Amino acid sequence: MLKEFKEFIARGNVIDLAVGVIIGGAFTGIVTSLTNNLINPLIGIFLGRMDLSNLVIKVGNATFKYGAFINSLINFIIVAFVVFILIKLINKVIKHQPAKPAIDNKEVLLSEIRDLLKDKQ
Repeated sequence: MLKEFKEFIARGNVIDLAVGVIIGGAFTGIVTSLTNNLINPLIGIFLGRMDLSNLVIKVGNATFKYGAFINSLINFIIVAFVVFILIKLINKVIKHQPAKPAIDNKEVLLSEIRDLLKDKQ
């Protein structure tokens, strides 16, 4: 079982996933900082408040922190947009890579056709 676990961990996909999770966590911190330190103050200028996370609605004993939800929504939109741009760039790079020529297959087929034509003559 330990050997299987070692093989599983040593696979490239698992390592790639781990790197992706770590970078994703760091990226989330950057996006959160961007939202809290740059975007929210900009929105706050128009709303007259600098900190959106303090926006709340109280109904009885319940407190609804819709400002924190707005912060999370802004974070999500930024992350989704960056992922969208990355996927577009990756697809563009993959699309522009020259396709591997299938010369071997064409040569084999042409030689087979040539041989068939010789046999019929």
